[in-house]
Amino acid sequence: MRELVLDTETTGFDPQSGDRIVEIGAVELINQMPTGVTYHQYINPERAMPNDAFEVHGLGDDFLRDKPVFKQIAQEFLDFVKDDKMVIHNAAFDMKFLNAELGWLNLPQLPWEQALDTLAIARKKFPGSPASLDALCRRFHIDNSNRTLHGALLDSEILAEVYLELLGGRQPGLVLANSGGGNSGNAEETWRASKRPTPLPDRVSEVEAKAHAAFVEKLGDDALWRKFD
Repeated sequence: MRELVLDTETTGFDPQSGDRIVEIGAVELINQMPTGVTYHQYINPERAMPNDAFEVHGLGDDFLRDKPVFKQIAQEFLDFVKDDKMVIHNAAFDMKFLNAELGWLNLPQLPWEQALDTLAIARKKFPGSPASLDALCRRFHIDNSNRTLHGALLDSEILAEVYLELLGGRQPGLVLANSGGGNSGNAEETWRASKRPTPLPDRVSEVEAKAHAAFVEKLGDDALWRKFD
């Protein structure tokens, strides 16, 4: 299962009032494990950056002037996203901007059901508690010390960690769905490695083994190491 943890930075709050996207970042997950594949693009908004927005993400007019406009990256972005689920914190905000930009170019809109909102998940899981990305990092002890300014790719990387914690903090690679025909009463079973058909060769040298045996001998008959002989 492919998912994309995604974030955008913009010039403001409302695309219908002339605000535009200035940065998109996304992190790819396969079966809820990061693959190392990312998407990151700065975008020239073709308008001046309001000071309020600049103070949030630090992306100014001089920096963005030579970046591609959305029209130049739109198809590449759609090709990256495909029809896979997008994990977004406060999805309504990012989706309205993405679909506004795509709509102005007469390109296909991203279906709202393609987005999974981690803000809604957090509010349902922790009712009455702060659910901002920073608050969730504090709750889950996730290091966000590099987040002095908002950044689409950095925030996506942090959100990927938060998302996995919201799912239960499990290591997805170590938990497999019960695929058996019977009903064991559990929806998931813990994965355990099978024994190797051919054991690995012993990497302890004869000298090291003798030295270890002499050390254990000095510990007496109740030495914990003797239980593993």
